[in-house]
Amino acid sequence: MTFDINWFIYNSSSPLLFNSSLFLGMFLVFYLVYIFIYKRGNLRTAYVLLFSLFFYYKTSGMHFILLAVSAILNYYLSMWLAKTEKPAKRKTLVTLSIVMNLGVLAYYKYTNFIIENINAIIGGDISFQNIILPIGISFYIFQAISYSIDVYRREIEPARNLMDFSFYLCFFPQLVAGPIVRAKEFMPQMYKELKLSKEEKGMAIFLIMVGLVKKAVISDYISINFVDRVFDSPGSFTAIENLLAAYGYALQIYCDFSGYSDIAIGLALLMGFKLPVNFRTPYKSSSVTEFWRRWHISLSSWLRDYLYISLGGNRKGKIRTYINLFLVMLIGGLWHGASWKFVAWGGLHGIALAIERLFKRFIKLPENIFTRIVGVILTFHFVSFCWIFFRARDFDTAAMLIGKIGQIGLQAEHWFSVISVYQNVLIVLLIGFVMHFLPDRFVQWLQRGFIHMPIVVKALIIGLVFWLIYATASSEVQPFIYFQF
Repeated sequence: MTFDINWFIYNSSSPLLFNSSLFLGMFLVFYLVYIFIYKRGNLRTAYVLLFSLFFYYKTSGMHFILLAVSAILNYYLSMWLAKTEKPAKRKTLVTLSIVMNLGVLAYYKYTNFIIENINAIIGGDISFQNIILPIGISFYIFQAISYSIDVYRREIEPARNLMDFSFYLCFFPQLVAGPIVRAKEFMPQMYKELKLSKEEKGMAIFLIMVGLVKKAVISDYISINFVDRVFDSPGSFTAIENLLAAYGYALQIYCDFSGYSDIAIGLALLMGFKLPVNFRTPYKSSSVTEFWRRWHISLSSWLRDYLYISLGGNRKGKIRTYINLFLVMLIGGLWHGASWKFVAWGGLHGIALAIERLFKRFIKLPENIFTRIVGVILTFHFVSFCWIFFRARDFDTAAMLIGKIGQIGLQAEHWFSVISVYQNVLIVLLIGFVMHFLPDRFVQWLQRGFIHMPIVVKALIIGLVFWLIYATASSEVQPFIYFQF
């Protein structure tokens, strides 16, 4: 392999991705140096920070300057906040921090959306510069907001210096798609001696492998070979194919996003840092409430702690509680994307959460295996229905797909015909859902088994995983779905 200067230059058509061979090579070089300096605190911090900024440059180009400026402004504003004692001034400063961060997010994420809606309402043709959304901005802005609020609440001490805060905000494993890490969980790790134990290294490699399989083998395969085709043109496919595409997208987005989280957590663990779990097999949930305790946990807990509670939570009466639940999920939907279809997706979940809470006030269902199974089936189908709005190009496409599913019949010959055409896709779908519904104890047994395997056996398994990824890969590396949020 010859040296290529393009490895170090941002390419908008080919941003750096965890699931690319270029990142693998860069990380191996980075890690080779890291293992010799990780016990030297300031040097480690500076080294990882520089690599993180370079990583973000390779994913988002010159937007890395926005990240750096955000780190500087949030650090000094929070330091000012920490040193201020007057309640009114402290409230003003934390409000300024929140408005500043949300203002940056709103400009990049919602300006085009607002202009489009104004044009639609007034029938005008207001033109505006097409603003490119920096990758990961929603994640690091939410981290910056949580940091300021925690400093305001006196729940944490501010970072010791700008470099330490920038390390927290820019830490590359979770920078572009989470988990959303709280400073009070992460920063104490920066100030203690890091230990890279054999068990943690084994767990890290296990998580990275599982994440790569979820993303590159399962999610990408069913996306390219089936789901994308149906969602692009639902009317060209049968009712059965549309139904299977809805199931397929439910698995695709889970494997894609949880796969990224697994890789991020694994990479951080290889470096001695522990990131919070972001997914706990969410399709095992027997209610929508439980689903949001298992899906994108770092976001749902962020919305709970910094938005739901700030709105009053359940402290201001039952009606206000239902309204707060709905509003939080509505805002959560808008966080995902500047489009009314995301608002609809969030609104549906908000309505479901409110209805479940109301239902539990008056009816107490028995807790047994039967009600659990029925709850899991109903919850999965509700979530899958909502995913249609999340994935569809627009409301018309979503309505067309739902309409096609409504025409489904039980003719066996139709089902067998679809199964024979999409045999390979359905096998991958089956493998993905089986992996998801494996008992937790069995997964933990697999993890322990891998950790304690001889290094030669581990190497063989790693080689097998990379061969599997190569054998099923498309011609181009597919970006992670949540990069667009």
